[in-house]
Amino acid sequence: MTESLTVRCPSCRRAHRYTAPAYPCACGVPVAPSLDPDGTVAEVRHRAWEEEWIGVRCAACGDEGQWPRPELGCPCGTVLSLPVRDPFDTVTAVVRYLGALGHHDLHRARRGLTPGIGLTGRGVLVQIDPTGSPATARDVECLWLTAMTRSARRVLHFSLAAYPADVRARADLLHVPLFVLGPGTGPRPANAPAAALAETADGAP
Repeated sequence: MTESLTVRCPSCRRAHRYTAPAYPCACGVPVAPSLDPDGTVAEVRHRAWEEEWIGVRCAACGDEGQWPRPELGCPCGTVLSLPVRDPFDTVTAVVRYLGALGHHDLHRARRGLTPGIGLTGRGVLVQIDPTGSPATARDVECLWLTAMTRSARRVLHFSLAAYPADVRARADLLHVPLFVLGPGTGPRPANAPAAALAETADGAP
């Protein structure tokens, strides 16, 4: 989903509405940078090749691509560089957390999981939803059923968004730990099974 931001030119003080452009990921899903409404708009005076590009991670497949840094040309002639949020690598955060739980042989799961990024290892199946949309009870059920078919003893779900009450209730019933991801905080338990599992982590963030 593309984002919009109100931008005021520091030279002429004219206000503009800027929408981040989306580019197709290799998987076919449109990807757009995440604009930072609290960041500072900077005038582009000199150009350096390494500053022209930013890393943007696809929420659908998890791959990170290099995209042009968002810019806006004001009619007064000023070129503005738009602020973007520091990228939060959800996959790395989850892999580190799972390592603290004793899972060090993780790799990408083959297709078949609910939308998002799947990780699998010996006896474990993990789903990461980096889209920012709340998970549904059906997402949890599908993940649990997939884990059963793969004989995974441990199944976990990670999301950037908070879980609705019905999703937490369903996950409690199926004993699926739910975690919420946040920059700088690491995975936070969102239900009872997750809280119990977090207590076993050795040095988890």
